[in-house]
Amino acid sequence: MKQVIYKILLSVLPRYIRETEKSQTPITLRYFFFQKILGFNRRVYWPVHYTSIVTNPKNVYCGVETCPGFMPGCYIQAGGKIFIGNYTQISANVGIITKNHTLGDNRAHMPSRDVVIGEYCWIAMNCMILPGVKLGDFTVVAAGAVVTKSFEEGYCVIGGNPARIIKKINPQECVRHKSEIEYNGYIHSSSYEDFRRTNLNV
Repeated sequence: MKQVIYKILLSVLPRYIRETEKSQTPITLRYFFFQKILGFNRRVYWPVHYTSIVTNPKNVYCGVETCPGFMPGCYIQAGGKIFIGNYTQISANVGIITKNHTLGDNRAHMPSRDVVIGEYCWIAMNCMILPGVKLGDFTVVAAGAVVTKSFEEGYCVIGGNPARIIKKINPQECVRHKSEIEYNGYIHSSSYEDFRRTNLNV
């Protein structure tokens, strides 16, 4: 009976709920309810957990199946611009910030510095990515790392505080997988560039 009700609901709800079901960031009924009905992170154009915070979502470029804040407890501070490539996974309690307080007056902020994260990266639990950081494709950020500088070459595991290279990854072993139906958050990928030009600052 539950499966019948679920199928009926899927048939009347937006198609992205059906079409992202097998993706790494599925838009479930629960996400839809908290975000679109109750209004948690309503302005954000990708699925976000109700315990995560996203500021200035118009400054965030999200690649295919890339949803910062999809997991609980994340803080995505986009005073500056944040660019995240396709199929990058971001775990729980991750912070990505583009500007910091000034040292002499904590009421004021320093100028923002963009953050760029490549494709097929994996940002593990409890990481912090600081302003101006650029990470290349297939960068794995180990749990608890504080990333203070860029690793633009990618294909590496970084960890620690401050983060440093722990291991190199062989590019020949890296898989650039693709889903059959692609979404940038709630937006079908075929419409994303139009959406971006009209609605985003990135």
